[in-house]
Amino acid sequence: MQTVNMLQAKSSLSRLVEALEAGEEREIIIARNGKPAARLVPFNVTQAAVRIGVAKGAFEVPDDIDGCNAEVAALLAGGGAR
Repeated sequence: MQTVNMLQAKSSLSRLVEALEAGEEREIIIARNGKPAARLVPFNVTQAAVRIGVAKGAFEVPDDIDGCNAEVAALLAGGGAR
């Protein structure tokens, strides 16, 4: 993570955006008077996309996984066990 001051950000915005697009930086902090004021991040980066499929193949789902759906729904709705 790179931190730049406001003047640096103004004068080199294109270079900073290129660094984000190229993956050289994940985020750039823009500071005003030495204090973080803004965060520059790539537009197309989504946190959820990294996690999808992370447990694939780590466990087996039993065939009867949906066998108690009605009972669970009743419990969550406050109806008690059937």
